[in-house]
Amino acid sequence: MENVVVTPAGDDRVARVTVTRPKVLNALNAATITELLDAFGQLCADDAVRAIILTGAGERAFVAGADIAELARLQPAGARELARRGQRLCDLIESGGKPVVAAINGFALGGGCELAMACTLRVAADTARIGQPEINLGILPGYGGTQRLPRLVGPGPALEILLTGDPVTAEEARRLGLVNRVVPADRLPAEAAALAASLAAKPAVAVRYILDAVRSGMQMSLGDGCDYEASLFGLVAATDDMREGTRAFLEKRRPEFKGR
Repeated sequence: MENVVVTPAGDDRVARVTVTRPKVLNALNAATITELLDAFGQLCADDAVRAIILTGAGERAFVAGADIAELARLQPAGARELARRGQRLCDLIESGGKPVVAAINGFALGGGCELAMACTLRVAADTARIGQPEINLGILPGYGGTQRLPRLVGPGPALEILLTGDPVTAEEARRLGLVNRVVPADRLPAEAAALAASLAAKPAVAVRYILDAVRSGMQMSLGDGCDYEASLFGLVAATDDMREGTRAFLEKRRPEFKGR
């Protein structure tokens, strides 16, 4: 891969995916989207990986949107296909069954904001700026931004961000619910790593079912969502990790989850 570096999971069972185009603030071009699709496809299928960190190279940007030079050449059919590929990437990150922590180390704009929103949790440096500036280019978000943003922060704040194109600070993003945590920039790698490692240590089947229950339930009525939750609760009761977790609690010891 030329634009993405994948660091395999070590003892912490956390893999790392880094977009490495710092000269253009890690902007997403078609090749980078392809590499990210390949990277997440492989990591989500790897049982040795229990959690993933997504970040950008350098100190200035997580991902500062799409590659404008490439975008300017698009015709309608190509633009729709590019949007669908970006959406497939975000869907894979969101539904791959592994918790993904976005370590937002700078600008997360446009496609970068959309990538971050597809992640399970978002930790931002206090210097980060996050937004959807597509309106200022005469376009709209194409990788799911108009759909995930209102689901995260509500339609009112989402429309202000989408229609003004103005980025928000990390603290404002936290207040809105767009990011989970804000930390000093020099502590971001360690904080993201600690959070991902804590997620990787949880029982893998229960983690996958929680991710599935929340994602699928958001598309259902409350009643249907609760029915789906009950079905998953029944399935997880058959796992070895459920037996280990309840037994460890009763025996007042630390559980040793095996991921099955």
